[in-house]
Amino acid sequence: MPTESGSCSAARQAKQKRKSHSLSIRRTNSSEQERTGLPRDMLEGQDSKLPSSVRSTLLELFGQIEREFENLYIENLESSHSTSQLSQKLKTTYKASTSKIVSSFKTTTSRAVCQLVKEYIGHRDGIWDVSVARTQPVVLGTASADHTALLWSIETGRSLAKYTGHVGSVNSIKFHPSEQLALTASGDQTAHVWRYAVQLPAPQPAADSSQLCGEDEVECSDKDEPDADADASSDCPTIRAPLTSLKSHQGVVIAADWLVGGKQAVTASWDRTANLYDVETSELVHSLTGHDQELTHCCTHPTQRLVVTSSRDTTFRLWDFRDPSIHSVNVFQGHTDTVTSAVFTVGDNVVSGSDDRTVKVWDLKNMRSPIATIRTDSAINRINVCVGQKIIALPHDNRQVRLFDMSGVRLARLPRSSRQGHRRMVCGSAWSEDHPVCNLFTCGFDRQAIGWNINIPALLQEK
Repeated sequence: MPTESGSCSAARQAKQKRKSHSLSIRRTNSSEQERTGLPRDMLEGQDSKLPSSVRSTLLELFGQIEREFENLYIENLESSHSTSQLSQKLKTTYKASTSKIVSSFKTTTSRAVCQLVKEYIGHRDGIWDVSVARTQPVVLGTASADHTALLWSIETGRSLAKYTGHVGSVNSIKFHPSEQLALTASGDQTAHVWRYAVQLPAPQPAADSSQLCGEDEVECSDKDEPDADADASSDCPTIRAPLTSLKSHQGVVIAADWLVGGKQAVTASWDRTANLYDVETSELVHSLTGHDQELTHCCTHPTQRLVVTSSRDTTFRLWDFRDPSIHSVNVFQGHTDTVTSAVFTVGDNVVSGSDDRTVKVWDLKNMRSPIATIRTDSAINRINVCVGQKIIALPHDNRQVRLFDMSGVRLARLPRSSRQGHRRMVCGSAWSEDHPVCNLFTCGFDRQAIGWNINIPALLQEK
């Protein structure tokens, strides 16, 4: 076929455009006529004396008015939708803002009732456990992975004595109920009983920690740990040998505690057993077997011959030695991961903490289910209960320490910022209810122990 010239092609395209434009106009006119069909029929059906040209103009004007109202109607619908969205956004923003205000108010209040008083720095490795002496003079004890245990002046923060008798990590420390004796458990597969004699230094004015309590929480790096080169324990007396060494375990001794009266001690080991010893003779009285995996903790009742042991097998067991002829055992199942500790409280209650991020309160008379469950956001380490006020201290893997009551109500979170608080995993806690300076102590793998002053009446009043 012959090809068209350029001018003919352009003319054809222009013609097609005009044709399509004419069709679109025609469609528009037809649709407008459909929309204005009702008024046109009404006008045509009436005996009007208006000229036809005027009537056509009126019909066109009616169509324009209808289109204007239609556009307004659509705009109103869109505006209504936008207003709804704006309203929802305002509600969400208001809710978030008020939540932040309430949260900041609670945080400020918690900081007012929970203040850091003293830091105890001197260990060269992480601190596994902390304990407070039950006899005069009242001192603080810490057990560390650096193979030592240190005794501290609570008021001044100075180390008073260092125990170096173990050749492995010191995993726990407990004080005798009536004598100046300490019981330590170690990774060297032994537990030691050793005597200490300390003289408390003159108290110094406490540093004002209120300025630190207003700091916002921030993430801290591991290199912000206390400087262990300034070794506070280098010039204190050293105790190098135990009075008694308790030997019979085939694995790490992870914890130890005094049985009521202080004549016997119980140990918990990674060899899946707990042992009961006569402290004076070092003889093994009972070997408590039954756990399927390594033990993690043991605790004794303050007034009765009861022992509770925790294990990685997700259970804890209650051992009853009140009747010399019968040593009954009860198994508590309720956790889904390692039970890191279980401790006695007032009455017939036991509180257990676990790597499953829960704490459960149990009644010894009903072992089937806990009477309260606390759910948290991090694994829980060695808990401790303020017996008089029934407050549970929860040390966490995520560097936080939280306080709850026995019914599971959260009371406070200890303040932590770039300038205070723990910088790594918090391993243990210990209450000293009657101490005028510090009534709660925590320790962690940042190589420091911390003394806190908890205003318990104000804390309970906020509940």
